[in-house]
Amino acid sequence: MDAVLVVNADLGPLHRVTVQHAIRMLCRRVAEIHEAVPDRVIGVFPVPRVVRLVRYVVTRWRFTSGPAWSRAGVLRRDGRCCAYCDGPADTIDHILPRSRGGRNTWKNTTAACYACNQRKGDRTPAEAGMPLRRVPVGPSWAALAGR
Repeated sequence: MDAVLVVNADLGPLHRVTVQHAIRMLCRRVAEIHEAVPDRVIGVFPVPRVVRLVRYVVTRWRFTSGPAWSRAGVLRRDGRCCAYCDGPADTIDHILPRSRGGRNTWKNTTAACYACNQRKGDRTPAEAGMPLRRVPVGPSWAALAGR
């Protein structure tokens, strides 16, 4: 089953949870169903796609800095599309290689297919003659939660 989107009381996206977690939230009356899968139920509850929190949760901290870097986040941000050839991506490439001091940051990593990642190797895109098709950016919370 797919993940369920959790939205705040003001309908701002927060994060995703498993269907089982969403059902527990409904049982505890912390959330209510905002959108459900038609004609599918789990016990007395329709299978949720989106649940809305009953009470507003203050998320001021989300606007001070973006989400922490993660491999899954980079793949999600780039739509699992290779930054070098636009093919399907399954690896993460460091623009400035880690051996040269490159770090795991949103602006230094991009999704890449295995072949392009191997071809680029331990070089920068300019040295490898492989220009990036899009410049990596730090995503917002909404961009990661909404896809």
